[in-house]
Order: sequence, then C-alpha cells, then structure tokens
Amino acid sequence: MKLSARNMLKGKVKGVTKGTVAAEIEVDVGNGNVITSTITVGSANRLGLVEGKDVHVIIKASEVILGVEEWSARHGRRHTELQAKSCGCSLR
Repeated sequence: MKLSARNMLKGKVKGVTKGTVAAEIEVDVGNGNVITSTITVGSANRLGLVEGKDVHVIIKASEVILGVEEWSARHGRRHTELQAKSCGCSLR
C-alpha cells in the first residue's frame, strides 16, 4: 500500500459499533492511546473490521485543533469548553 499521507499509525481494532449507516471503529495504537474513526458500515464490512484485526490508521488533515480542560464546579471534574457549553457548566 502506497499513500501520499505521511501520518500513519499501526494499531489493532479494539471495538466496532455499527449503526444503520455509520460504524464507529476504535483502534488501539499503543501506550494507552485509542483513535476512533467513523466510517460507513459498507466500508467496515469490506475491510473485514472486527475486534483484534491489525489495521493502519492514516491521518490526512489540513488542520489540527487543540483544547485544554478546565475545572467544572458543577460536576467536580475537568471539562473542555465544548463539554461545558453542552451541559451548561461554568468553568473556573
């Protein structure tokens, strides 16, 4: 397999959750890191994606977004700004 993408990680399928149209694939890429990809159910079936299968995670992106967590007094735990907005928390 030759690709123009340079960001490629080897991993093992950790979980497959199929819906009607989309499938969520969790891939363990080592050191406790899991990458989740949403693909069509048809693609998941064609690739034969099942738990334990070796796969390559190929990342082709034009931008990377960073976030930081802040403390939520309401929940007594850390939240990202997006999580806080969705549950109505105020961050400090």
